[in-house]
Amino acid sequence: MIDLRSDTVTQPTQEMMQAMWQAEVGDDVYKEDPTVNLLEKRVTDFFGTEEALFFPTGSMANQAAIKLHTQPGEQLICHEWAHVYNYEGGGVSFNSGVSCKLIGGPQGKMKADKVEAAINPPDFYHSPLTTLVCVENTTNKGGGACYNFEDLKQIKAVCEKYNLKYHLDGARLWNALVAKNEDPKQYGALFDTISVCFSKGLGTPLGTVLTGTKASMKNAMRVRKVLGGGMRQIGYMAAAGVYALDHHLERLQEDHRRASEIADKLSSLSYIERVEPTETNIVIFYLNTTTSEESFTQYLQDHNVKISNMGQGKLRIVTHLDYNESLHQSFLKILEGYHP
Repeated sequence: MIDLRSDTVTQPTQEMMQAMWQAEVGDDVYKEDPTVNLLEKRVTDFFGTEEALFFPTGSMANQAAIKLHTQPGEQLICHEWAHVYNYEGGGVSFNSGVSCKLIGGPQGKMKADKVEAAINPPDFYHSPLTTLVCVENTTNKGGGACYNFEDLKQIKAVCEKYNLKYHLDGARLWNALVAKNEDPKQYGALFDTISVCFSKGLGTPLGTVLTGTKASMKNAMRVRKVLGGGMRQIGYMAAAGVYALDHHLERLQEDHRRASEIADKLSSLSYIERVEPTETNIVIFYLNTTTSEESFTQYLQDHNVKISNMGQGKLRIVTHLDYNESLHQSFLKILEGYHP
């Protein structure tokens, strides 16, 4: 099976399993799990932040950040394709009582002028009070696109001008850092909070760390508890994150290369209408109007290939740790072999 639906489908390597098996653990609710504490310290050192907290999922970490930065009845600004709005079960409203002001932009990315225009006047009590801006890097629905750091700085200037908090959904931030050879500490200095996921490109079974300033993270333990995220001997999973930081970060370049080669192959095929620009490990493409989506996906299934259908004709491929060179070459030949 060639499973390209997501980078969340990976299995831990034997070496990662060994690290998990040998982990020293304790009760994390008491903050006594040494491996969790080590992972959190590794993340704060990596980004130059002050505090970090381990969460079971990226959605919970994002939802906790929103809760930390807002009060019920307020409003956050995010892109119309943002994960916090589209793929977290309505948690923004359910957990925090907050609404979303949605703005557009190519490849799931926002610009500072659009953010500023979306801020509600703070003295106009008929509209929700804007208190938070959320950005996503890389962008999921935007095809793994990376923000230009200068654009992120300009959005930060808007946040400072209007006294707004600034959260980064960095589920695939690792990919952006590797693709653009960026300094993670510049991200740590820019955002109030950052969530980074270990179960996507880095290949762990679960785990996200929320990190940020001491002031922003003050009530993070309490919010995690309220959301049901208090865990006990979770160091077995944190050990997978420590191992991934040491061994799986730089290899993301392989995922990016293979995604780029898939994008190039798709672009050369007559049944493809267009392929979105491919910067990291996500390839988004569209079939031409004379090609049946049902026929194409059935062909892939018949050849033991799985991809994602994101609706409205948007198809997605995600390369990952378990998608090796042998599978890659086989998949390229499978794409060549389809004749509508």
